[in-house]
Amino acid sequence: LGADTRATSGSEVADKNCEKIHYLAPNIYCCGAGTAADTESTTALIASQLELLRLSTSTQSRVVAAVTLLKRMLFRYQGYISAALVLGGVDVTGPHLYQIYPHGSTSKLPYVTMGSGSLAAMSVFETGYRDDMDENDAIELVKDAIFGGIFNDLGSGSNCDITIIRTGGVAEVRRTYRAPNDSAPLRAAYFRPPSLRPPAGATAVLETKVDVFDAPQPMAI
Repeated sequence: LGADTRATSGSEVADKNCEKIHYLAPNIYCCGAGTAADTESTTALIASQLELLRLSTSTQSRVVAAVTLLKRMLFRYQGYISAALVLGGVDVTGPHLYQIYPHGSTSKLPYVTMGSGSLAAMSVFETGYRDDMDENDAIELVKDAIFGGIFNDLGSGSNCDITIIRTGGVAEVRRTYRAPNDSAPLRAAYFRPPSLRPPAGATAVLETKVDVFDAPQPMAI
């Protein structure tokens, strides 16, 4: 699973490092597009329901159970919960990847994209996807797809996060896997002229005034 880290509020960037890959279960994670508050609260609610189910059954969470809980909840609200999700996981039946629309419809596909940068990301997937890819090739393909959204969509940007779920249900979260828009080298290469770098104490102090007021005594403890 992969995601960018830009959250917008209209035409402004509200958060440059928003975490969009949400935990659902130790073997199931979910990428969220749409309204950030809706994706956060929805995935947190389903994560708690899955944990209660694991405690009552003493078994690993099934990916199809997470999908069913999510689609039933979203369909109940008829699209008013703006959560477009990409859900991935590995259970006893193997690996699974689903896309879940805000109205509750779902699709199970080899590769899926959601969000404002999904068209650019899908073009990368359709060009580079193969059925026999190994883990490193798959990670690079997902990274390139996220970069496609970052560089070609104004609603996407900042960094690329990656989450790997391996056979056995062991997940590895790679926060800020790549940061293509790091401004530190650019800032370091720019030299500000001396006229724009005034030294400390360059501004003259014209007047100093200190007012002393009578304050009540502190209460004795």
